[in-house]
Amino acid sequence: MRFMSEENVAEYSPTIKELPLDLRPRERLAEVGEGALSSAELLAIILRTGVGGQNALTVATGLLSRFGGLAGLARTSFSELQAVKGMGFAKSAQVKAALELGRRMLLAAPEDRLVVRSPGDLAQILIAEMAHLDQEHLRAVFLDTRNRVLGSEKVYQGSLNASYIRIAEVFRGAVRRNSAALIVAHNHPSGDPTPSPEDVSVTRQLVAAGRLLDIDVLDHLVIGQQRFVSLRERGLGFD
Repeated sequence: MRFMSEENVAEYSPTIKELPLDLRPRERLAEVGEGALSSAELLAIILRTGVGGQNALTVATGLLSRFGGLAGLARTSFSELQAVKGMGFAKSAQVKAALELGRRMLLAAPEDRLVVRSPGDLAQILIAEMAHLDQEHLRAVFLDTRNRVLGSEKVYQGSLNASYIRIAEVFRGAVRRNSAALIVAHNHPSGDPTPSPEDVSVTRQLVAAGRLLDIDVLDHLVIGQQRFVSLRERGLGFD
């Protein structure tokens, strides 16, 4: 029989197999679908096993708390993640690979490409990719005539100011891909997605240039921490 000290008892959590079936992440995924699982449960499935008396769900919860959620994990380097007790090389690689797969959704095969039907369809992906950035990045997302994503690219990094941005650079990728439309997005490192006067000014210039090139600028999204603003929905820059 194994005896544990009071310290070990405090740290110990039941293994996943010791949990009731309706609390086990993999079984819950099979029963109710991945969309119903929390980020911690999904991360626990990726980790597979726990460490040092903590099950995978406890380890996953600790990682999300330590690094500030999924956006924080995306920002964390491989070496920083590997330095966490119990992560090691394999688990760190699994986590970083899973996050990268999510990011690559925008580059999927044509038949699997995301169809943008509303600002939220694209914003949720961009939040995971851009909310953690410590500088402003302007990204262009290119769409075909069915509003399917053809690809995306970063076209600018730095404070969003119409005086510094070359509008032609935003459309270069769209012309190269023969895109019918594009959506631009940039992040606010402060986490507050409220559009600034500069954001509105840039939007007006982009919309005007798009008309000349016959490429529709469908929206300009401002990305914050778990929030976003659609300038089109607010009628800002789209006359």
